[in-house]
Amino acid sequence: MTQTAPTPARVAGGAAHGAPKRRDLPAWPVACILGFYPVWWALGLGVLIFALMAVPMLFLLIRRRAAGRPLRLPPGFAFWVIFLAAVVVSIGALGADPAGTVAEHATGRLPAVTYKALMYASLTVLLVYAGNLTEAELPKRRLVKLLGWLFVVTVLGGLLGMVAGTFEFTSPVEWLLPPGVRNKGFVQSLVHPYAAQIMDIVGEGQPRPAAPWGYTNTWGNNFCLLVGWLIVAARSYRAKFWTTVCLVVSIVPAVVSLNRGLWIGIGVLVVYVAARYVLAGKLWIIGAVVMAAAMLSVTLVATPLGDVVGARMDNGKSNGVRSFLIDRALDGFTGSPVIGYGGTRNTLGGRNSITVGESAGCERCGNFTVGGNGQLWQLLYAHGAVGTVGYLGFFAYGLWRFRRDRSPIGVAGSAAIVTSFSAMLWYNSLVTPLAFTVLAFALLWRNSSEGDTTT
Repeated sequence: MTQTAPTPARVAGGAAHGAPKRRDLPAWPVACILGFYPVWWALGLGVLIFALMAVPMLFLLIRRRAAGRPLRLPPGFAFWVIFLAAVVVSIGALGADPAGTVAEHATGRLPAVTYKALMYASLTVLLVYAGNLTEAELPKRRLVKLLGWLFVVTVLGGLLGMVAGTFEFTSPVEWLLPPGVRNKGFVQSLVHPYAAQIMDIVGEGQPRPAAPWGYTNTWGNNFCLLVGWLIVAARSYRAKFWTTVCLVVSIVPAVVSLNRGLWIGIGVLVVYVAARYVLAGKLWIIGAVVMAAAMLSVTLVATPLGDVVGARMDNGKSNGVRSFLIDRALDGFTGSPVIGYGGTRNTLGGRNSITVGESAGCERCGNFTVGGNGQLWQLLYAHGAVGTVGYLGFFAYGLWRFRRDRSPIGVAGSAAIVTSFSAMLWYNSLVTPLAFTVLAFALLWRNSSEGDTTT
């Protein structure tokens, strides 16, 4: 009797019954977060989308592992685990009231701390998920393009904040919340979309771009973290003309934002990238940087933008507050150096007197948040030396591990991490800045194993 060859259907059926199914990771959770972020912002989901998408990503990772496919962890992940453990353990110190801070029961501080812990966990899932995606599932080139797209969104949001600084609206998610919940300041910052923060740094009611990132400082932080990806994407997709147009246009909201941290961050970014290229023997970068600096100088002199920069440099209203908060953070660190206090605290009064506090007529006069003026100070104060070493150690190890990657992705990814190090002196990282930093790490990680495909 002749034996018939198994049909494809039988082979598939046999594989289904005799061996675990191949479980590929779909790209849609990451692509949806990044590609549709303006939509999430308008709906009132904004940063909450990272926590929501972490649920299917975690399920898909578990399903893949159950199917027998290996799950890779990023290099230096032990450092990150130490940081996460410090975040959890430090919750035990929430009831402590360091000297000079407003007394409050631990349960009153728990919601904000729970939110931050949830976001750290969600971004951990994002890091592992993005790093385990293969080139067939989500090409690095496409992920770079999505990050470059978000820089375009940042510039458009900056322009919106300039021309319509008072633009805001009630989001659908906001409508669904009970009035007693949606009117809270913290909840408003999450679900209420607005174009700019109105502040009196150099004059009455000066709009400072914030859309779609919620805060002007976050807008400036993300500006630095994303600009490199636009340049890499343009190199891959031959869109150099429109990239140049976007970069030139971005100068205007970057200056009008009055964001000195952004200006310093761009300087750090340029110096780092130039140094990497010079060490690689590409000396032409020196001429490019000099030419760009000359063009920027001419622009500032020949346009009103120079006056804006001058006015901002002459008005350092926040300098005293920042120094005051750094002192309080370091004092608090000495009081609980190992695990910190689990979260931030509000100061008693202001920097001149404990009797001067926040009021309806002077919202910035006191009751400042210790740890709210930079990720480094928050790490030291809230999670102590253990959490700080874990957090910094993870990203520093990544820089060291991928230091020989001279590809466009390698330079842009490491530059983003270096920029995040400088930004942590005055910016907090949760949520989107840290998300873009871990995605930069994931691209470096994948690039080391898959090879660069952007040239």
